[in-house]
Amino acid sequence: MIRIEARTPTRRGSAEGPGRCGLRRARALALPTLWGGAAIAYKLACPLAQQNGFGARIVTSAVFFAVGTGLIVHVRRALVRELRQVRKVAGAAQSALLRPPPARLDGLRVAAAQLSADRSAAIGGDLYEAIATEHGVRVVMGDVRGHGLAALATAAAVLGSFREAVHDEPDLGRVLRRLDRALARHLRERARAEHLPAGPDPENPVAEEFVTVLLLEIRRDGELRALSCGHPWPYLLGGHGVEPLADAEPLPPLGPFPLPRDVDPVPCGQLLAGESLVLYTDGAEDARDAQGRFFSLPGALAEAARGHPVSAQSILRTVLTSLHRHISGTPADDIALLVLCNDRDEARLSLSQGARPGGVDRQPPQHSRPTA
Repeated sequence: MIRIEARTPTRRGSAEGPGRCGLRRARALALPTLWGGAAIAYKLACPLAQQNGFGARIVTSAVFFAVGTGLIVHVRRALVRELRQVRKVAGAAQSALLRPPPARLDGLRVAAAQLSADRSAAIGGDLYEAIATEHGVRVVMGDVRGHGLAALATAAAVLGSFREAVHDEPDLGRVLRRLDRALARHLRERARAEHLPAGPDPENPVAEEFVTVLLLEIRRDGELRALSCGHPWPYLLGGHGVEPLADAEPLPPLGPFPLPRDVDPVPCGQLLAGESLVLYTDGAEDARDAQGRFFSLPGALAEAARGHPVSAQSILRTVLTSLHRHISGTPADDIALLVLCNDRDEARLSLSQGARPGGVDRQPPQHSRPTA
């Protein structure tokens, strides 16, 4: 259960108005103005500044050097304060966009993390969300082209459409179509606002923009259905080790190409009690170390699966530790990870699938692996 705390504006926050901002700007300009005025007054009024001797020139140069140094230090401090403010605003925007998922969602343990490649703003173009609906738990994982503040609006358009469509649409394919329409509308509006060339038809979105998307549906009986538009399939951690959830050919990314007439979700077997799914963006597998070697996400997941007990948080923690150890710094591309562990009671799950209590042990169904 997500608790939302309503906060009333504090006295200090209410004082942050236009008058306070104007006072701050006046203070910022006052010191450089005083320094500049002092330097000009020295040059015009001081008798020493009027002399041409060697000593007088040294004193005059020292005065102007001190004034110039003070101005440079003042400008540098102002830029640092502005950068800190930008990072604070970007962090708040990122938190509002990528809301932390609940630790437990309809019998599933959930954990998520995001690493940004943008050092200045600490905000990325990856997106994820998990929502419990009457159709089951529905999950989205996406990757907007590029990263930083430019990708924030596109990610917000896709996530906003997903959060509404998952409750309205009974079919996962129709959810995908809603996302496609929302993205096309957003790109058209952005092209008009930025006066970008959009091809012969001004109604067409910018051709270079696209979003890879993975949609996943986990029903109450554990049945899995998925749709991928240019996005890597999740990894399944279970009794068979670590393996991709499906090997079907994904659809093209959203944006540059229209969706086909028939968009049918791919059946991916069942998520049994105790099994886990790991959704990720391609920045995880594309991360390289100093020697140019790619990060082995399956290897890190296999290491996480050997831990006891295995939980969503432990899997995420193990992968992040291995990832940081591999890249030793800021990643070259944005990385998002979302872990879902089936923590539902296995006996209740068996009964929901028609197994007789006290009978022969149920053989776990084989996970179907659709081929292209």
